Amino acid sequence: MKKYIYIIIASFTLVLVGCDADSANSDASTSAESGQSGSLARFTILDNHLYTVDFLNLNVFDINDVENPILVNSVNVGFNIETLFSYKSYLYIGSRNGMFIYDATNFETPQFLSSVEHFTACDPVIATATHAFVTLKGGNQCGIDLNLLEVYDVTDVTNPILISQRNLAGPVGMGFYGDYLFVCDDEVKIFDISDPENMNLVHAINTESFDVIIQDNLLILVGELGVYQYALDPNNIQNETMLSTIAL
Repeated sequence: MKKYIYIIIASFTLVLVGCDADSANSDASTSAESGQSGSLARFTILDNHLYTVDFLNLNVFDINDVENPILVNSVNVGFNIETLFSYKSYLYIGSRNGMFIYDATNFETPQFLSSVEHFTACDPVIATATHAFVTLKGGNQCGIDLNLLEVYDVTDVTNPILISQRNLAGPVGMGFYGDYLFVCDDEVKIFDISDPENMNLVHAINTESFDVIIQDNLLILVGELGVYQYALDPNNIQNETMLSTIAL
C-alpha cells in the first residue's frame, strides 16, 4: 500500500517522508519508511539509529523508541560541519574545510576512516560505492570565490583520491539518478557520470534550486521561491515533465 508523500523543509534541508516503502532504493541515504533527505541534510538514519551533525560533532541517537530517542554517543569531527550523507554503513560528512568519512558498522560508535581538506567553502557531499561527489561554493559566508564540483575515488574509503574537478557557477545540492548526477547550480545541471573521471554535461533544467531529492522517477527541487516536482523519463534524460509547483 502506498503512503502519502510529505515534503519537509527546515534549515535549508529537504526531506521526503511517507514515501512508498516498496519503491525505495535500499542504498538511499535513509530508509523509505523513515524518509529520504536531500544532500544539504544534517541528519540520516541507519537501522534504528539517528545520526545528526552540529558545528563540531557527529551525534548518535538510539530511536528504537521513536517517542523517546536516547543520545548514546557524540563524536568530535572538526569545525564548520555542515552536511551528512550515508551510503550503506559509511557516513560522509561535509564541512567548510573538507570531507570526513566514518564507518558506522558499529551503530553507536562510528569510527573515523579518512578525510580530505579543501579551501573554505560550503560543502555538501554524496557518494556511491566507488566515488564521492563534492560541491564547493565560494563567496559570501562560504569562503573564497571559487566554485567547483569535485570527484573522489573512494574505492578505498581510507584513502580518498581526487580524480576530477569542474568549474561551476555556484553549486549546492546534488542527487543521483542511475548514471546521472543532478547538481543545483545557476540551473539544475545533469551530468553523465558513467565514467566519473570524465563526466559530461548532458542536459539542464532551468529551475533555480538549492537541493534535490530523486525518488524513482520523481524529481523534487527546492528553491527559495518554491518546491518543484518533475517526472523523469528513464529512457530519455532530456525529457522531464513538470508536475507541480508549491510556492513558498
